[in-house]
Amino acid sequence: QVQLVESGGGLVQAGGSLRLSCAASLSIFSINVLGWYRQAPGKERELVARLTPGGSTTYADSVKGRFTISRDNAKTTVYLQMNSLKPEDTAVYYCHVRDRIFRDFWGQGTQVTVSS
Repeated sequence: QVQLVESGGGLVQAGGSLRLSCAASLSIFSINVLGWYRQAPGKERELVARLTPGGSTTYADSVKGRFTISRDNAKTTVYLQMNSLKPEDTAVYYCHVRDRIFRDFWGQGTQVTVSS
């Protein structure tokens, strides 16, 4: 069974930084796209950042220049470095993996709270 284990969420003051991690139990040969989504109370889940096997990245306009998605050399752990955090970044953050046969897997979610 595929597992995505997230860590790194927490409470931080506005302007601070957090780094989220997500370790996937899939083989690197199975992983296609890696990404992070978030869902704030009363809002739909939205894409935050995405990383393709070729290294291309996509970011939500609201986080461009502040967040960076990356992966480790084994390519089975994905990170989200979040700098200059704002109260509007408060949400539950979910790791997402799409494999090469287009199955989607989700982490359990980690809470990020930014105080003003």
